[in-house]
This record gives sequence, C-alpha cells and structure tokens, in this order.
Amino acid sequence: MEKLANRLSRMSFSQTFVMSNKVREMKAAGLDVISLTLGEPDFDVPENIKKAAFEAIDNNFSHYSPVPGFLDLREAICAKLKRDNNLHYEPSQICVSNGAKQSILNVVASLLNDGDEVILPAPYWVSYKEMVKMMGGVPVFIETSIDTDFKMTASQLENTITAKTKILLYSSPCNPSGSFYSYEELEAIANVVAKHPQVTVISDEIYEYINYDGKHTSIAEFPQVYEQTAVINGMSKSFAMTGWRIGYSACPKWLATGCEKIQGQMTSGANTMAQKASVAALRAEPSEYGYMIEKFRERRDLVFNLLQDVPGFKVNYPEAAFYFFPDISYYLGKKLNGKLMVNADDFAMFLLENAHVGTVGGVSFGNPHCIRFSYAASEAELMKAMRRIKDCLENAAIE
Repeated sequence: MEKLANRLSRMSFSQTFVMSNKVREMKAAGLDVISLTLGEPDFDVPENIKKAAFEAIDNNFSHYSPVPGFLDLREAICAKLKRDNNLHYEPSQICVSNGAKQSILNVVASLLNDGDEVILPAPYWVSYKEMVKMMGGVPVFIETSIDTDFKMTASQLENTITAKTKILLYSSPCNPSGSFYSYEELEAIANVVAKHPQVTVISDEIYEYINYDGKHTSIAEFPQVYEQTAVINGMSKSFAMTGWRIGYSACPKWLATGCEKIQGQMTSGANTMAQKASVAALRAEPSEYGYMIEKFRERRDLVFNLLQDVPGFKVNYPEAAFYFFPDISYYLGKKLNGKLMVNADDFAMFLLENAHVGTVGGVSFGNPHCIRFSYAASEAELMKAMRRIKDCLENAAIE
C-alpha cells in the first residue's frame, strides 16, 4: 500500500544532488572524477567569521534564538541592505532562516493557495518549481535562450501574467546561467508588476556580490513594487558559509509576519553560533571578501577561453555567479558512442561516464538544451575538466 503523501508524486529529486551523488559513487569505486556539479565556493570561511563563531560558543549562545533571528543579526541585515542596496527595512521585516532555500519556501508557503500561478523565467534554480508544486501552486514558464543571455523581457512578463498569477520568482544574479538583470531591465519589469497588485516578486539575490561587470540592482529599490517584493539573500555563496545554513528574507511587514508564523511551526530559529558569526560577516566591508570574487573572475575568463575549443558548445559570457550554462543542442537527437542524446540530462550523463566530469543537465533548470557546471574549483581541476570534455567529444563516435 502506498503510504507517502500525494504531494511527493508531484515532486522530483534535485538533479544537482542526483549527479553529485553519482560522482561520489564513482569516486568511491576508485575512479578519477572531477565534480563541477554543486554550487559551492571552494574557499574556507574567512577568519573574522570563524572567530565570531568561537566567541559565540565561549559566550554560551547555545540556546534557542527568537524565531526570526537574533535582533543584532536582523539589525546587521538592515544595515547591509541600506549600505549596499539603498533599501530601508526594520528588523521586524527580516526573517533569518536555515539557509536561503528555507527563506524562499517560507515566502512561497505564506502566499500560495491551491491553483495559484507562479511565473518562473527559465532557466531557473531547480528547487523553485518543486517548491511551487509542493505548496499546491502551478508553475508557469517564460522561455529564454542563450541568445538573450537567458533573461526575460518586460513584454514577455506582461503577456504571461493572468488573474491567477500570485508570484514572480527569479534569481539575479542567476543560477544556473550566470546572468543578471540591469537597472533598466528591472525597472521595466517593476513597471509591469506594479500594474498587478496581486503579484508578489520573490527576488533571490544570494549571488549579489559575485557580480563582475556591473552594479547589483534589487527590484525592491523601485518604490512602485517595494510593498510587492520579498528580497532573499544569505551567507552561503559570498562568504563561503554553505554549511552554516543562514539565509534571510526582507519583506513588507504583512509578509514578514507570515514567514515568521510558518517558520515558527516548521523549524524555529536558525543555528545560534552561525547567526552570531553572520553578524560579523555582514558588518565588515564587502571589499574584505573581494579576493574570492577576483579569483572567480579569473576562473570565469579561464574557462570561457577553454570552452571556445570544445566542439558543439555554444557559450555566452556570464556576468555573475560562478556557472556556465552552455547550449549543447548540436548533440541532441544524435548518438554518441551508440547512445541517443534525447536531452541535456542524457548529455550530462554521457560526460560523466565517458569524460569523468560531473555536470548537471538543464532539464530540471527548465532548459533541456543546456548543461550547467560550476567553476568554483581550482584552476588545475578546471583545465583538466575542460581538456577531458574536449577530448571526449572529439573522439566520440557521432551518428
């Protein structure tokens, strides 16, 4: 007898973790596999952050925190949002969670009723669609392509919004494409959203600082949609704190209250030592962590140049985050070493099995013609991985 809830049948496992688990299995079997699957900085946590965590332990911050987080952390988040984004929030509008993923889910759960529509510009992060389905919502997709740097236009959004639309959910900078929306592009999008007061924007800005070619803009900066916007951010990417699990939302008060209510029944407050460490991280000037950004920039340029020699890849120049999302349509519908490439997931599996390089197919990102790989790895590993992919494809039997 089937005992699991019906909602699980509507959901898929994260393809990112599916592929990373396959990499681990192959490594455990003694194979030399390079994993470019997970979006995780390969740097250690900066010393000032670690020091603050030890101090929190010494000072016995080992008990429950308030559900939305310690006041000093919420004040530090407000100060950061004012300093970096010219956004004014009160601590009562901030909810600190167990990672930005929970922050997004809090907002989605606070807003969606069964049958509500959520607009997802594709490609999107793999968990967005699954969160929407989990909460009874209906994902509605806006298709983009590598030719437009995977960005939707305001006119596409206008043509997609219906009376059932409840949420617009996107990331900028974007996982998986590495693109980000400019001030002018977001202003046009904000003007569309402002005409539809039933729509709330969830702006995932977790890669905010990993931005190489332009100033980050939050759509919440546009006053016409401030009351319609939930800003999501966190500590994992820019501060190399993935395992510390601290994310946060900044919302209109009415929505922040909903997030606190949801979180109070789900998990309560986030890890107390990690919260205290996050205060130290946010109070420091962003330039203190700039060495990581510069290293990512160097790797981006290294990999971009190497990809020019990979046959069949169509590549754009990502402006942010630490991902490439090449279009591999050239191989789809063909057989490689006798195996039919139906979509990008098949191609990613081919690379794993034949080149021993772990990537993630784009199907779960909403684009079956692309693969994603992270360049948050050493230069030596990246050069080795690109050489393996190039050699594998040059020597493959193509039908």
